[in-house]
Amino acid sequence: MRNSFHDLRKEFVSSKLDIREISKTPFIQLNKWLEEAIIAKVPEPNAMILSTADLKGNLSSRVVLLKNLSEEGLIFFTNYQSKKAISLAQNQNASVLFFWPELERQIRIEGKTMKISEEASDNYFRERPRESQIGAWASAQSSIIADRSVLEKKYENIQKKYNGKNIPRPPHWGGIIIHPEYFEFWQGRENRLHDRICFQKKAGSWVLGRLAP
Repeated sequence: MRNSFHDLRKEFVSSKLDIREISKTPFIQLNKWLEEAIIAKVPEPNAMILSTADLKGNLSSRVVLLKNLSEEGLIFFTNYQSKKAISLAQNQNASVLFFWPELERQIRIEGKTMKISEEASDNYFRERPRESQIGAWASAQSSIIADRSVLEKKYENIQKKYNGKNIPRPPHWGGIIIHPEYFEFWQGRENRLHDRICFQKKAGSWVLGRLAP
């Protein structure tokens, strides 16, 4: 088993982040970098690592997909009975991280979360592929199951139940919005002297600053 990784090194030289050229709001800058990641054909450019903590301070991280972005916040969808949703119901604080190694960039965002409206969740659910709609009913996310056949059998039963019918949104499934209070945009630079530009929300306004790498 390999126990040392000190020889795995990469110099970051592809770009820079000038504080004089950054967007006036973090949402515009986030959208700009997302668009550039899409153009660069980065795999899963909207994938973000979501970190949560429960009441005991136990931490968990997993990848979720950003599905909507506005100046109100970032929205992803999940089963409300999942571990992530239960943790967020106990502790609204969350952090997400976008990492695009192809562009030598990452974005860290911190904020508070809440469920979106049922109407908004219904609207998004109707746009999902039918197979994904069935999957939302079939999977009791984060619960222990005997084996995969249990999941596949439930999927088949749901498929038969709604054959030829519209599939309603499960009441335990919907969107969660992250209301950001902190953004950090990281651009890899040579000699590990990376560019780190942050936005902190203070008294309702965004304060821009540069961090030492």
